[in-house]
Amino acid sequence: MRHPYDLIVVGFGAAGAAAAIEAADAGARVLILDRAHGGGASTLSGGVVYAGGGTAQQRAAGIDDTPEDMFAYLTQEVGDAVSESTLRRFCEQSVGTLEWLETLGARYEGSLAPYKTSYPSDKHYLYYSGNENAWPYRERARPAPRGHRTVARGMSSGAALFRVLRRAVESRSIQVVRAARVDELIMEDGAVVGARYGALTDPADLAAHARILRRGAKLGNFAPALGAVFDRQAARLWRGRATRAQATGARVLLSGGGFVMNAALMDRHAGPYRNVNPLGTAGDDGGAIMLGVEAGGSTGKMDRLTAWRFLTPPSALLGGVAVGMDGKRIANEDLYGATFSDSLLRNHEGKGRLVLDASQWRAAKSQVRAQSQIFQALQALFLFTLGHRRAATLASLARRTGVSVAGLESTVNAYNSGISGEGDPAHKHADIATPVARGPFYAIDISVGSSPFYPVPGLTLGGLRVNEETGAVLREGGGEVTGLLAAGRSAVGICSNSYLSGLSLADCLFSGRRAGRTVAAALAPAG
Repeated sequence: MRHPYDLIVVGFGAAGAAAAIEAADAGARVLILDRAHGGGASTLSGGVVYAGGGTAQQRAAGIDDTPEDMFAYLTQEVGDAVSESTLRRFCEQSVGTLEWLETLGARYEGSLAPYKTSYPSDKHYLYYSGNENAWPYRERARPAPRGHRTVARGMSSGAALFRVLRRAVESRSIQVVRAARVDELIMEDGAVVGARYGALTDPADLAAHARILRRGAKLGNFAPALGAVFDRQAARLWRGRATRAQATGARVLLSGGGFVMNAALMDRHAGPYRNVNPLGTAGDDGGAIMLGVEAGGSTGKMDRLTAWRFLTPPSALLGGVAVGMDGKRIANEDLYGATFSDSLLRNHEGKGRLVLDASQWRAAKSQVRAQSQIFQALQALFLFTLGHRRAATLASLARRTGVSVAGLESTVNAYNSGISGEGDPAHKHADIATPVARGPFYAIDISVGSSPFYPVPGLTLGGLRVNEETGAVLREGGGEVTGLLAAGRSAVGICSNSYLSGLSLADCLFSGRRAGRTVAAALAPAG
């Protein structure tokens, strides 16, 4: 049967856009259905793409990186999320992925951040965005900075990256239907052959819907209750004005995001991550994943989430000691925020304090202006005013903050003794390990939910299981759901075990282009 479309994409974020572009460039007829107006969580992101193996930006910064070094490092992070062959292919294609973005119009630079940060200032667009320099990762793989931030001001890098992808879609013969919510996949003889959906069609309704969602987008990540007000308003407009439609195609790609906005799914799967601040859009409600399940697909890594309690900037804060309420060390403080947070959440019930001495405190305050974006500077302002406790001694600081006195004193003594001798017992890098020795002492509450001014954002990493060669959705008992593909955070992928800044976007591009190539291969003449 000849369908009107070769590919129907459900979800117009980075993964969906990459798939659509790749397929269209091979001559495929592509339809994109997006429940909002394009961008998804990709637009809200920091626009960082994890790339390595010798990118032009790495070379410009004097960094010698190879696909083998990248693979050796990522093997430690990725675990069993994907096979070794898939991870190796991801690493070998990494330089090409970034170059592909550049041909579309995205810009990247080799200006390397000289300090550890959660997100670089506008002076720097290349940085260590994971655990590359931290123990034990640095012992097993040669460190290299691989966080490539899309060139743009402030936190607009994600929007800038998606603007490039959107323009690439619009410049091709790709049909895009906005405010289109897919609620059912069309099945024939066990195969997916299309989608049924409701969509706004009146231009005034579309404009109003986009305006409402735009107002609530960023707000929703920092004040979920307020963002939900706008989401409900947009949903009411859609329910009252949407018209029904359907489309058929040879293949359907599910790329509609994760499920961090779905309270029921979070209760079922998130475990200790249940109360993190959800990072995403209203579309990250698991709808795309559930469409795949209803069609016969299976899921994996649904219990894997990521959340980030970043201790920097300013970088001098890393000299302190992070402890749980028992006074015991949470982890080495120079770990990537998601890795550190995993220990905080799983081993310390999400509660902890970062303890510093007077010299570390002064050094950190002096770094804020040079090392921070506006949102980071505002967080630092909170920490250095209302967000800490101070005391003359460690014992009195422990009592003021509810931390075990004996535990804290023992931990700090072991830390100070270690860094003056053979090294920090928790293996913090010697370059940033400074003693916690001179009062007054300070404690920052790094607990999850400690303050709306100091959030711990998070997102889901699991999704539909796929054939790693094609992106086809797998059935629980074996075999594939014919005609159904998945990509991005709707699918299990490179970052489904452990998250690093830029790895989700990189996986969206990798898995999206893979799906596009699958469609292209089906169009190629036999022989």
